[in-house]
Amino acid sequence: MSLLARLAPHLPYVRRYARALTGDQTTGDHYVRVALEALAAGERSLEESMTPRVALYHVFHAIWCSSGAQLETPVDDDGYDDTTRRLMRIAPRSRQAFLLTALEGFTPSEAAQILDADFPEVESLIAEAQAEIDAELATDVLIIEDEPVIAADIEALVTELGHTVVDIAATRTEAVDAVARKTPGLVLADIQLADGSSGIDAVKDILARYDVPVIFITAFPERLLTGERPEPTFLITKPFQPETVKAAIGQALFFHPRKTAKQAA
Repeated sequence: MSLLARLAPHLPYVRRYARALTGDQTTGDHYVRVALEALAAGERSLEESMTPRVALYHVFHAIWCSSGAQLETPVDDDGYDDTTRRLMRIAPRSRQAFLLTALEGFTPSEAAQILDADFPEVESLIAEAQAEIDAELATDVLIIEDEPVIAADIEALVTELGHTVVDIAATRTEAVDAVARKTPGLVLADIQLADGSSGIDAVKDILARYDVPVIFITAFPERLLTGERPEPTFLITKPFQPETVKAAIGQALFFHPRKTAKQAA
C-alpha cells in the first residue's frame, strides 16, 4: 500500500487538529502540507511501532516544533491582539496534549507517543490547559440545531461549562432572527436544518454582520475538511462526546477576538 493510501483516511482529521492548534485554517494547512512534503521527500518517516494515524500526528508535531516555531512572526507585547494574548497564556505543549486527547480522541498514552512524552507529563499538560481555558471563558451561545434531543443535550453541556444559551434555532430564518434579538459570543451550528435550509447559509448570514466564532456540527466532517476552499476551523463530529464539545468550545473562544458588530451594508 502506498504512503498516500495509508494516510488518506487520516488527513482530514490532522487538518482539523492543525487548525484548532493554530487557530487558523491557512496556518494549520500549511503545517500539514510541510509535514506531507517531508514524508514524500524522505526527510521524515512514519514510526513503524505506531499506528499510521499516531505516526502521522507524530511527524506533524516534529515539523511543527522544529520548523513551525520559526515560521511564526514575533511581535512586541504591546502589539498582541486578543488571540495572541490568549496563546501566550497557554504553553503550546499543554495545548497540544489537550487537543490530542479531547478533540482528536487519542488516549493519553497515544498522545505521549505523539509528543515524545511520558504518561504523567501528558496528564499534567492536559490539566494545565483545561484550567487555563476554563478560567478565560464565559459567553452567550446560539445553538442552531433542528433535533430537539440533540439541542437539549448541547444546551445542558454548554450551561454546565458556564455559558448562557440565549436561543435555540431550528431553521436559517430562526437563527438570523435570534441573532437580531441578541448577539451571541459563540454559535454552534448543525448543517442540515428542519425546513431543508442550511446551517452553513445561516452562519454566512450571521457572519455578514457579526464577527463571532462558529463551531459546525456534522456527521461527515471530511466533507468540510478538504483543504480546497475556505472551511470552518472548528468542528464537532456527530455523535459527539462531551469532552469533544468542551475542547472545541474552549479553542473556538480562545482563539477568537472579542465579538464586535460589523457595519451594516
